[in-house]
Amino acid sequence: MNLSFIPQDLRSIAEKVEVGERISEAEALQLYRSNDLNALGLMASEVRARKNGNFATYIHNRYINYSNICILSCQFCAFAARKRDAHAFEFSIEEIVGAVRDALTLGITEVHMVGGLHPSLKQDWYLRLLRDLRALDPDLVIKAFTAIEARHLAERVFKLPIKKTLELLREAGLGALTGGGAEIFDPAVRDEICRGKETAEEWAEVHRIWHGMGGRSTATMLYGHIETLAQRVDHLRQLRALQDETGGFTGFVPFAFEPQTPALAHIKRASAIEELRNLAVSRIYLDNFDHITAYWVSIGLPLAQIALSYGVDDLHGTIIEEKIFHMAGATTPQEQTVATLEHIIREAGREPVQRDSFYRHLPKKRTAAAAPPAEESELVYA
Repeated sequence: MNLSFIPQDLRSIAEKVEVGERISEAEALQLYRSNDLNALGLMASEVRARKNGNFATYIHNRYINYSNICILSCQFCAFAARKRDAHAFEFSIEEIVGAVRDALTLGITEVHMVGGLHPSLKQDWYLRLLRDLRALDPDLVIKAFTAIEARHLAERVFKLPIKKTLELLREAGLGALTGGGAEIFDPAVRDEICRGKETAEEWAEVHRIWHGMGGRSTATMLYGHIETLAQRVDHLRQLRALQDETGGFTGFVPFAFEPQTPALAHIKRASAIEELRNLAVSRIYLDNFDHITAYWVSIGLPLAQIALSYGVDDLHGTIIEEKIFHMAGATTPQEQTVATLEHIIREAGREPVQRDSFYRHLPKKRTAAAAPPAEESELVYA
């Protein structure tokens, strides 16, 4: 890293980054307040290159939102519904299995599955769903359920301790937990945007138990609403501390709030500069996370491509169908092809590699799905 490109007020932080030394919360806050986006990109790229070289990854996956019926009414959420609401939906096991069966013919390696806190689905429904999905392909990784879904299943559905519930889910086929539901950990923020949801400690407890069982999961942050920069840093601090303790997080996936709910519609959406700044600061501060993902569903594919120069080493996946952000107003595509993801990674000067659910590189397969597009004009960017 050429320190001559770093402004004097950030030079001491850059020197720490260059030698791999951990930065403090005060220094992270200083980075968030900096207007020198290029300096942040240089520092974040230093960390990214040290951890991941010139590779940029993606996963070939299929999203399934099995239902949006939920007992909670989080102020920020445009996804959840009551049973009688016009936008409520609930897929049957047969419909879900059929959708995944079709996606397997396209070469997916993961199904990513979350839903609302359903008031009436039973234990047998969840276990049969996992067993039926696993029966389709034993190599398919079922990445499912947020921490609050796991708590809901343990406390209201299975009526068992969290660890026992997770053991039963794993025996039925659960391969990894998702990172959703973290939002911002600060209790005052949670009380305003998601009152009634689990606390930061309860979110962490589920992941701590899962990691203690040998399981892996991702971590997230929903930012750009009412939180302060200091509260963002505190969120990252708690994630870094939990990762120090368990080592069970595979990657970090931040995403900006979509201001479409009536209670929070007055909030201005995070700018592209703020998105890149947040990714860069996250990469610099979360020194014990190997991977930072730019969630193109949230930020759009063009900005995700630029984010590869701001500490990002992963563009998430093909998705195929996403409902949570799109029901909140996202105008990005519902899916991306492998060819598109590989093309934009190469355009950014990076080497594309397909990964599995645990960010491990997969052997290169020369398939129709992976072949480069015939015409660049056919690509769908946003």
